[in-house]
Amino acid sequence: MSPKANTSEEKPLSNSQRAYLSLRDMIFAGELAPGSDHLESELAEQLGVSRTPVREAALMLESQGLLELRPRKGVRILPVSPDDMAEIYDVLTELECLAARNAAKHAYPEADLLPLATAIEDMEVAVAQNNLEEWAEADDRFHQILVSLGGNSRACAMFDMMNDQVRRARTVTLFMRPLPVKSNEDHRQVYEAIKTGNVGTADAVHRAHRQNAKNMILELLQKHRLRGV
Repeated sequence: MSPKANTSEEKPLSNSQRAYLSLRDMIFAGELAPGSDHLESELAEQLGVSRTPVREAALMLESQGLLELRPRKGVRILPVSPDDMAEIYDVLTELECLAARNAAKHAYPEADLLPLATAIEDMEVAVAQNNLEEWAEADDRFHQILVSLGGNSRACAMFDMMNDQVRRARTVTLFMRPLPVKSNEDHRQVYEAIKTGNVGTADAVHRAHRQNAKNMILELLQKHRLRGV
């Protein structure tokens, strides 16, 4: 799982963890552009740390498919092609549908599903306010909670790695897509299926939801020639 933000009850983040979080944020914000090359020494100076934490952070980001370490040449920020996204969505679909089925089988009390319901409510408020950035944050939260409810730690780890790539593509295409009203309706149906223990509906609705998301992202990437996401 990705390093989490520090709280008063947690140990301070190491230099490597801080470098990881900073570089990851810079990649998602486009400050480190897809296809760009960066020396480790330059990144270390920019972050105010030594090269060792930057190298350790880069190894973590390389394992997540966000950059490539090149001997004596520093790092290259990797693009995500439509073909990459198609493969990533196929894997995510299976991971999340497994989680939806397991969550529906688990018979969670409604109190345990409150974070999922809250994410849906936040998405609905964001759409009503035409705030796509807030919607994207709540949407990402919904999918993370869903996978967590599936109760499979290895699926959670794989989801974290794959979902980072989806976030990059979604950031670029967020304001090109239609208002995600249908997406919110899908999430609500998945939640109700999990709450009532309807395994088949949870799987079917979420599978169709992810397939629609995949088709839309690929169409936008290809239509706008966003090969360097």
